[in-house]
Amino acid sequence: MKKLSAAAMMAGLLISGAVHADYPDRPIRMLLPFSAGGGGDTLGRILAERFAAELKQPVIVENKPGAGGTIGIATVARSAPDGYTITIGGMTTHVLSPLVYQNLSYDPIKSFTSLGAIGNSAIIVIANNDFPANNVAELRKLADSRKEPVQYASWGVGSTGHFCGEVMAQKGNVKLTHVPYKGTTQVMTDVIGGHIDLGFVDMATATPMVTQHKVKALAVCTKRSPSTPDVPSYKEQGIDFDRDLNWAMYVPAGTPAPVVQRLSSTLEKVLKEPDVIQKLLGLGITANYISGPKHEKANAADIEAWRAVAKEAGIKPQ
Repeated sequence: MKKLSAAAMMAGLLISGAVHADYPDRPIRMLLPFSAGGGGDTLGRILAERFAAELKQPVIVENKPGAGGTIGIATVARSAPDGYTITIGGMTTHVLSPLVYQNLSYDPIKSFTSLGAIGNSAIIVIANNDFPANNVAELRKLADSRKEPVQYASWGVGSTGHFCGEVMAQKGNVKLTHVPYKGTTQVMTDVIGGHIDLGFVDMATATPMVTQHKVKALAVCTKRSPSTPDVPSYKEQGIDFDRDLNWAMYVPAGTPAPVVQRLSSTLEKVLKEPDVIQKLLGLGITANYISGPKHEKANAADIEAWRAVAKEAGIKPQ
């Protein structure tokens, strides 16, 4: 029986190896936890196109936004770990979510395997062109002159935009009130229309609007971006907070190592392509591939760093 069991095991390994060698042999789903038309959606479609060309299979984009991106990410966590469902996540979905959602249906570290970081980005503070403040100092003065705090929008409670707003309120001494939206597209629409004072949105969404002068930018959380070089960072404006904000690509935990390696090497290769680098810069993202294991360690460290912000802001898991 032992010999038969060993033989069966060997046969299984050989079959498994053959299957992985043929990967991918059918279309891949890229499930994005972002609203269509937003920066995360645009980033996903750029990478989906390049992955399709490299892997010789269609990469079909599916949008599933909501709850700061956690609804879509939870769907990925429950998907078969076979390499045919991939996703893009950011600070909101994989660092801040456990600080906001008490009954989160996935573990941002254990439920996924990181294929690697895509690049560094930031959150940019935008306003209608007619808004009276142009920087943090002027915003603080404006807020002090009002009876009610200045309202700012993000794409949801616990989003990176929400946390960057709280950092400005705490460390920049600016009186702000958070107004959560369902997605960045709606935030942009209301900022342009003058229906909300400020928007704290990802660079991928806001950069085209800023460079086309459809909105103006007051600050960048946290580091100055090469995509909007004239917009000063938090630290340059007296807000003592400076953390890297990364986009990354993930698959469900348990995805076979050969498949993970194939996808990771594809991501690394694509991020070195000059046209991809330029397209990402247009979205406010500096391409910077970091291997999956290193990126997962960085995520774990960032969760603890942002926990202090949540505690001071009174953001408690719901």
